[in-house]
Amino acid sequence: MQLDLKTIEALAPDQASLGAAAKLTKRSNWPRLEAHEQLPLIWGECQGSGSNPYRVAFDTSDHGYKCTCPSRKFPCKHILALMWIGATALDSFQRVDQTPDWVNDWLGRRRKPGQPPAQTRSEAKSIDEASRPEESAPVEDAAAAERRGAAQRKRAEDTRSAVSAALDELDQWIADQLRLGLAGFVDASSERCRRIAARLVDLKATALAGRIDELPARLMALRSEERPDAAIRELGKLVLLAKAWRAAPDDAELKRLVSTSETREQILANPDAVQVESDWEVLGEKIETRRDGLVSHATWLLDLRSPTPRFAVLLDFFPASAGRRSGAFAPGDRFKARLVFYPSRNPLRALIAERLGDVTPGAWPAFAEAATGDPLAAYAAFQDGAPWLSDCPVILPAGAIALDEKDGAWWQAASNPHGIALPVAGSVNQTLLGLDLAATAALWNGARLELLASQSSIGRLDLS
Repeated sequence: MQLDLKTIEALAPDQASLGAAAKLTKRSNWPRLEAHEQLPLIWGECQGSGSNPYRVAFDTSDHGYKCTCPSRKFPCKHILALMWIGATALDSFQRVDQTPDWVNDWLGRRRKPGQPPAQTRSEAKSIDEASRPEESAPVEDAAAAERRGAAQRKRAEDTRSAVSAALDELDQWIADQLRLGLAGFVDASSERCRRIAARLVDLKATALAGRIDELPARLMALRSEERPDAAIRELGKLVLLAKAWRAAPDDAELKRLVSTSETREQILANPDAVQVESDWEVLGEKIETRRDGLVSHATWLLDLRSPTPRFAVLLDFFPASAGRRSGAFAPGDRFKARLVFYPSRNPLRALIAERLGDVTPGAWPAFAEAATGDPLAAYAAFQDGAPWLSDCPVILPAGAIALDEKDGAWWQAASNPHGIALPVAGSVNQTLLGLDLAATAALWNGARLELLASQSSIGRLDLS
């Protein structure tokens, strides 16, 4: 059986489907898993929210599939989960020499009478076309096109209705958490968030479900006395996001944050997408293993030609079971490229549309060392545009890092009449303490700085 994780990623309709599939790979979700001893077939039954399990089948020879669930994603999360198990835990399948009737029915419908089982659909089509005289391609009639368009509109309306219902349930869930008390919520956040996240997935709010599923980990990374405040901030952001979606359900950014994201092809083909051709420096990476079995790999870039700080982030997802990937870039790399940004109030996420060559190393632009005033002014503007977002890239003025035995590491401005000092997330290399930093790039989430890189008297420093 030829199955691997790269094939599964290629077949998945979006990253949200991969995340949902990862949750279904537990053996307890599958009361039946079988593989044919001779034919390239695997099938199983996946227990969903209803009383009857979904029947799922997959042909490993031509990647044909069948699932009885009502999902309008092709392939659905059940198909992807079945493939995932086949790629990583083949021993979970019981070997049999006969296929169930429902698998036989599916095979009969997808193959022509008399066509041997080993023959794929593409092979059959080639043979059939070769046996016919040359003729012009059939033209779809207007009625068929209208039916297809009506079906697409109906699917979009069904998805919108489901997401609206999901947000109603989210509002009620948040109200329940506030009524029960934030201290209790923090202590039981893992189980409570997992339950509402599962419900949101069922109602097609998959991106929002992933965000809520990650909330407990973010809370536990903070000191215990900081967790209630962090929880109320995040719940408030969720309320604002739900309100914004209801006001503009077709907004591309809001759909990306609540339900599903656009494909790479859609972004590149979007005539309204912002495109920037410039010289870019890789500031650093942020790699996180998520609870849904995926790894998020963010690569932060700085525009070296912009007169004011401009950032971009390249975001990738892959299964954690695939192991650590070698990145395409290393911190400090410089290259010339044309980037296409995802439509957003604060355009950050981007795709590399065209790589144009390398750029020689050097100091950051003049705006970096000349940065003065409030280092968090950019964050305030960022929040004004999209208050439901968290990580904001900032350029900090000249400063240094100090260590407090109780509170950990802090960044402090060199010219500090207002006592500006910001707490730093994680541990800091001891050799950086007290070193004069001319300018520092970091991510600020309202509570902690995540350092990316600095320019100093001894050159560029990689801090991520």
